[in-house]
Amino acid sequence: MPLYEYRKNAENLIPFSDPEGQKLTIGTSAVASRILEAGQGQSLLLLDGWLGVDWPSVKAAISESADKEVEWIPTASLFLDEAPLAEYRKTFIGEDPSFGWVNREGCFEDILDERKLQDLKKTLSENSAGLRIVYGPGAAVPELHALGGMCVYVDYTMQPLLWKMWGNDLIPFEQTEPQAGFNWKQYYYCDFYILLHQKKRVLPIMDLYVEAVDPTDLKLLTREGYEEMVDELVKKPIKQVKITQPGPWGSYRFKDIYDEIPGLENMAWNELAGIELSILVDLDGKAVVNIPCQNPMQRPVQMVGEKVHATWPDLLPLQVWLDDGYFKDPVPYERGSMPIHNHPDSAYNARNFNEPLGRYETYYIVEAYHDAGTMMGFKEDADLEEYEDLCRDSNNLKVFDWQKYVKRWSTNVGDLFLIPPGTEHGHGGNQMILEMDTGPSIAGTEYSFFTYDFARNTWDDEAKSMTAPPMKMHIEHSFRNNKWRRERYVQEHLRARASVVHGDGDTRMDRYSSISEMPFEIERFVFTKPMKHSTEGRFLQIPTLTVGKEVILRSLHDPTQEVRLDFLQACLVPAGFGDYEFISPDGSQVTVVMIRLKDHLA
Repeated sequence: MPLYEYRKNAENLIPFSDPEGQKLTIGTSAVASRILEAGQGQSLLLLDGWLGVDWPSVKAAISESADKEVEWIPTASLFLDEAPLAEYRKTFIGEDPSFGWVNREGCFEDILDERKLQDLKKTLSENSAGLRIVYGPGAAVPELHALGGMCVYVDYTMQPLLWKMWGNDLIPFEQTEPQAGFNWKQYYYCDFYILLHQKKRVLPIMDLYVEAVDPTDLKLLTREGYEEMVDELVKKPIKQVKITQPGPWGSYRFKDIYDEIPGLENMAWNELAGIELSILVDLDGKAVVNIPCQNPMQRPVQMVGEKVHATWPDLLPLQVWLDDGYFKDPVPYERGSMPIHNHPDSAYNARNFNEPLGRYETYYIVEAYHDAGTMMGFKEDADLEEYEDLCRDSNNLKVFDWQKYVKRWSTNVGDLFLIPPGTEHGHGGNQMILEMDTGPSIAGTEYSFFTYDFARNTWDDEAKSMTAPPMKMHIEHSFRNNKWRRERYVQEHLRARASVVHGDGDTRMDRYSSISEMPFEIERFVFTKPMKHSTEGRFLQIPTLTVGKEVILRSLHDPTQEVRLDFLQACLVPAGFGDYEFISPDGSQVTVVMIRLKDHLA
């Protein structure tokens, strides 16, 4: 599956006090030397880290800088044998071809072989003239960390990990060579949670932190420097590295909005804000460090608020996407529309996948072109049993007249559709949608149950054409989850209306109508002059600039704390940010659309 990053205006500049150059080291060779220097006089070094780290490159750099013999001990040698390890993972991978069961309490102790671990402890307790380095995920589990070796955490972000997985270059915990056909569910449902559990207990006790996204350009921070970086980062709104993916309905408005993204030929799904995106931290111009979004979640109360953290630990509960739908020349709906699908609620996700939250969604129409439309609900006279039979019979391999059953609504800029779980829907083409949703997974796992995708081919990113096989459907989940809502219900309850909360001739705040099962509010800010707002210390907010070239979000308590967003760029506004203002830099009218949780949830 292709995936591209877009880094323009994604850097978060923070103050970083390091006049002596003691907290930060830049460059692979310099980082290797710094690790050895910090561990001078010790016989044991623990190099823990995330899956995907290029350990051979790290090893080579350290070995080249070492002035004494180094004995390398991979954590891969400590795991259970293949059969019991597979049996452990089987619970979380499951039989469902598309989804698994979250290993919420998983940790490395579950899958390490106790005998192998004790043998290693005995070996490490013996004197050695050289340096022993235990490296790989789990290297600093408590039993090994208790031996007193210096601890380094080597970090990696999610997008390059996926590139390695899809390219058959990802090395599992228990191996030292890449595994072709690595099961993506193994990572998202099992191994991710083991890694996160370990990261959360290592970061507070580590000696050094290494960002290793590019193995040729490592960056190192002391623990003091790392803590300072995270503390400063969460004081103001956080921009993220957007990701975009071509797909079966991939469109072309992005070519007008973004600078060219090498290799990207069309754009279907585009994530602007969410837990799976990485964050670029500019350390006062000294270096740019790339970290996963899970890292600032170490400051959960500041990020999401006390109540949200207590309700959904580790979860960033909101996310924002941009769905392109522009074609210069008219195309059939079956080319420019999203798959017809629905989403699960919290109870369904808990019961079937052990996830903490459901997928509650909205579509806000940012741009509309000729014949713009959104598919939602069933026509009043539709034979729903017939529709289900046709979908099952097709399984996305046979064409049928979907328009006989699914209602397609004409749309315009500013329209908002509420999409509670179980509602059959989809981008209907010829529009740009700002999709504002709950994020149901700590790992960023997607929960969309596809029903029908017009039996069309999808995108082949190597051939750069729509020649790949049709998408797989989730027929059983889709119909088990379906609420069978018809067009009258959609018209009366799900086509939201904006009401003015307050405003004058220069500013206006709107809030869209909602229904009780939707857990968040959608608010819109239209202004030419500065407009005040607040997180109240409770609300994580995600604003997106939908009209205008640029907007500034600036703290009212500390004007140095600000962020600038470009057109169709979003950011995470931490709950602890407090009082701030929106500013249009040139005084032109701009519009910001924002998602936040409802009052009773925050």
